[in-house]
Amino acid sequence: MALQTDGATGPRTFQPIPAVSRGYAWLVFVLSFGLLLSDYMSRQVLNAVFPMLKADWLLSDGQLGSLSGIVALVVGVLTFPLSLAADRWGRVRCLVAAALVWSLATFACALSASYGEMFAARFLVGVGEAAYGSVGIAVVISVFPVTMRATLSGAFIGGGAFGSVLGVSVGGVVAQHLGWRWAFSIMGIFGLVLAIAYCLVVTEKRLNPQAGRAAASGGGRPLTPAALRSLLPRLFSSVSVNCAYVGSGLQMFVGMALLAWMPSFLNRYYSMSSSRAGLIAGVFALITGIGMVAAGMVADRVCRGAAARKWTVAIACSLGSLVLLASGFLLSAGPLQLVLIGLGSLLCNATAGPAAAMVADLTPAAISATAFATLTLANSLLGLAPGPTLTGMLADHVGLLGALRVVPFIAVASCAAFVIGKRHYEHDRLRLG
Repeated sequence: MALQTDGATGPRTFQPIPAVSRGYAWLVFVLSFGLLLSDYMSRQVLNAVFPMLKADWLLSDGQLGSLSGIVALVVGVLTFPLSLAADRWGRVRCLVAAALVWSLATFACALSASYGEMFAARFLVGVGEAAYGSVGIAVVISVFPVTMRATLSGAFIGGGAFGSVLGVSVGGVVAQHLGWRWAFSIMGIFGLVLAIAYCLVVTEKRLNPQAGRAAASGGGRPLTPAALRSLLPRLFSSVSVNCAYVGSGLQMFVGMALLAWMPSFLNRYYSMSSSRAGLIAGVFALITGIGMVAAGMVADRVCRGAAARKWTVAIACSLGSLVLLASGFLLSAGPLQLVLIGLGSLLCNATAGPAAAMVADLTPAAISATAFATLTLANSLLGLAPGPTLTGMLADHVGLLGALRVVPFIAVASCAAFVIGKRHYEHDRLRLG
């Protein structure tokens, strides 16, 4: 353990030194990032084939939205217990098992013959993906210095956007030329290959070569039930950490609604083919991922002098997305509308890195997977699950454009949560030590 400070205005706290070499740490990041790409490619390829499924099975927008939303809902329900199990029994084996489940379930999507079968397969995709994000981030931050938390969190979570780019764009092209079933099949193969590679390269022993440091960093050494019971109350023990959960989840509503419905928006209002709409929507998702990485880097940089500034970064991103997206969807179809939507996409999920760093600051490292699972739960129940589904249901009544004009205003509530959290942050850090 080495004594480090988090900023001039923050309390001095003991922070763990990573127990692995820098080269191996980056190898762990690359493989974990690759699996996250697979995670979101398997999840978002569905959005690229919405028009085909709608035509083949005569589905409503509400049904299409439910096929997307069920994954996030299952992730929200199961992420906490599965992440708790990972903290208890070992994170690496849980990551590998999760990747195998979502990859095989994606193959099942390719074999679906009806809405009901597809819904069941998508449910299983959610089961596999439930704990990956939270456990994966916990593994990554355990092998890097604490001063890189927001950057790594933003980059790692941004992998979801990059995976969505690949899932939507590659899926759209494959579906256009080979059919939508092949789009799902290719995503399943990619996930299986990465899961095998991860299993061979990343192990609990290599992540924690020194038992003492492993215990300090919570990087994978099993915890006793008594230790877990003593640490779990810290997940909700401050106003600021609860505000981080809520603000992040509400902002995710905006980002995921936009991500899920952008291919259909371009198909309906710009008369693009499924493949072209998927490619263009992929560009917007890529912009979203770039914003997440950039905001994390900015948060780490500006927080060197004052840790509370990460809240300011989150507030600015939330307000910026509201103004840009609301203005964009009010315009008529054309280049200016797409530019404003693109700028709004840059900011709509940029709060992810700062929010993850807030949670890491305010919860014990030994249960970091469970802490990030709590954040994932908030993201899923407040944003990822209801975002696509409620937008689709609203679109059935007022049209897709009308629904997308309403969605950005969710950021008002997100911004309010971040403002409240910032007011309590320094006091909570001092109180929690």
